Amino acid sequence: MNIVILGAGALGTVLGAHLAKTGEDVTLIARGNRAVHLQEHGATITGLVDCTVPVTVVTDPHQVQEADVLIVTVKTYDMEAALDSVQHIQVGSVLSIQNGVVKNEQLADVFGWEKVLGAMAGFSAEVLPTGTVRFTVNQGFYLGELPEGTSARVQTLADTLNRAGIQAEASPSIQSVEWSKYVVFIFLMAPSVLTRLETYRFLQDEQTASVVALLLHEMALIATARGIALEDIAFAPTKTLSQLSHEDTVARIREIGGQFASQASTHKVSTLQDMEQGKTRLEVEETLGYAVWQAAALGVPTPTMDTCYKLIACINRYLQ
Repeated sequence: MNIVILGAGALGTVLGAHLAKTGEDVTLIARGNRAVHLQEHGATITGLVDCTVPVTVVTDPHQVQEADVLIVTVKTYDMEAALDSVQHIQVGSVLSIQNGVVKNEQLADVFGWEKVLGAMAGFSAEVLPTGTVRFTVNQGFYLGELPEGTSARVQTLADTLNRAGIQAEASPSIQSVEWSKYVVFIFLMAPSVLTRLETYRFLQDEQTASVVALLLHEMALIATARGIALEDIAFAPTKTLSQLSHEDTVARIREIGGQFASQASTHKVSTLQDMEQGKTRLEVEETLGYAVWQAAALGVPTPTMDTCYKLIACINRYLQ
């Protein structure tokens, strides 16, 4: 398959390295110092996998004219400009593993709904100061037709990713899976930015676990109002947690924190990684802000999320 990856941050590099290592025809579209580093040194992965793989990197998107699959991994706030740069590419399928759920509409506006696949990344990584990418979680790359169903193209891509070492699964209910991950992202991102702690620390702490539980239940209310059923996914039993009492949810979240402590103690949410790397923008409006807007439009009360959004939006303003 001819696979093009737009964005060479942590997840884009992990995908590109794994696919290139198994001989797939993969091209990364990157920019700036990151592009130079990859061109000179290849993609170096550590953590769950240790390898250095030569990868094809281009800095001018017009060097790419077609792709069987285009995978978008840029930050949400870069989406509009990024899509403008690749709208000329003739694609068979296009998907995004960005945080949140706005991404599919943005892709459809450029390429048409018939080209768009739903996708959710249950894997995590971070770019270290050396340029090496630390791969910390590999718990699923979910793919499906929107709003539901699978197809030959979905299964072919899932098989390709599995052969490359990325755990992938064709999902018949990808919209529900995407929303289930969206719930998880929100209840992890907000306390992560506000505490600046490793994930396991604020999940294990009783007080911050209580905030996580409140965020989870508020997000579940939005999903219910939208008519979207949540699911238990590989790294978080989102549906089960949403049906528990607050006290039981807190207890389960603290247990999940214990699992992170033993299995991924260095894990940090990508938004916190961006802060620590000195990024001048955070993925706030397209993720947490979108959830707040949805809640207001649907008449769903979300006091904890509203407060977190105001605080993090303020942080974001002063970073710029």
